[in-house]
Amino acid sequence: MLIVPEREIADLMTREAAFDAVEKVFAAMAARDAYNFPVVREAIGHEDALYGFKGGFDQAGLTLGLKAGGYWPNNLEKRDLINHQSTVFLFDPDTGKAKAMVGGNLLTALRTAAASSVSIKHLARDDAKVIGMIGAGHQATFQLRAALEQRQFEKVIGWNYHPEMLPNIEKVATEAGLPFEAVKLDGMKEADVIISITSAFAPSLMADHVAPGTHIACMGTDTKGKQEVESALLAKASVFTDEVAQSISIGEAQHAVAEGLIKESDVGEIGAVINGTNPGRTSADQITLFDGTGVGLQDLAVAAAVVDLAVEKGIAIEVDF
Repeated sequence: MLIVPEREIADLMTREAAFDAVEKVFAAMAARDAYNFPVVREAIGHEDALYGFKGGFDQAGLTLGLKAGGYWPNNLEKRDLINHQSTVFLFDPDTGKAKAMVGGNLLTALRTAAASSVSIKHLARDDAKVIGMIGAGHQATFQLRAALEQRQFEKVIGWNYHPEMLPNIEKVATEAGLPFEAVKLDGMKEADVIISITSAFAPSLMADHVAPGTHIACMGTDTKGKQEVESALLAKASVFTDEVAQSISIGEAQHAVAEGLIKESDVGEIGAVINGTNPGRTSADQITLFDGTGVGLQDLAVAAAVVDLAVEKGIAIEVDF
């Protein structure tokens, strides 16, 4: 079995490689060449942690495996560790033998950023100039860096529950040579693209905070009960997701479906837009919303790419198993 430690990931996986892997796996899912297994995600009753498993099988790429991990909200304050912790395990689909164990923390950050970036490429207006960020934590910086590569943005605006964290995303904007402005939530009307990346259980972005023609990427809701945006916003938008089953059960669409504002059939697959079987955005005034729930196949795709690179560079550690 091969091991690729967390410490090696930064020198192996790039944003570009993560984007390519995620875009391809979304397309394979829509073509039914790849499928995810049911998600297991539970509160463990210790350290307020959420722990679970996401897995799947990509028949086209012959990638089989799972990611184990979750969210430990006290890590940063108590232990100087990031709150999201995970490890990816890959298996040989021909034999079932363990093939690789890969550090999953940075990979999760990169693949989550890649997912919203893929949605911007395929759903945002070509003339989008202002990007809005809701959330300013560790993951928000990854989201913004990846998003800025998809359009010729001219300004970044941001809002966060804790305003003192906004310098995190201001720094990314400054590095990109763009002005940054902290705004109130209704200031998001200026944005052509909005990325929401929080762990909230109550909505912050309301339907009247969003202008016609905006693309929204909701990236924080991955558990039953979480909610980042008002359900009425999904009723106004054309909704797309990584996987419909997750979107309506643990994703942002769970609330709008439960309230009868939209139906399962109203949620489209981003992979179908990539494949050209769904037109995606059809007008400049259309509001589009991507519900990024995070699927196991994303993790497997980027982990498999990392293993190949690690072997090529002689970095992978081989152990008997």
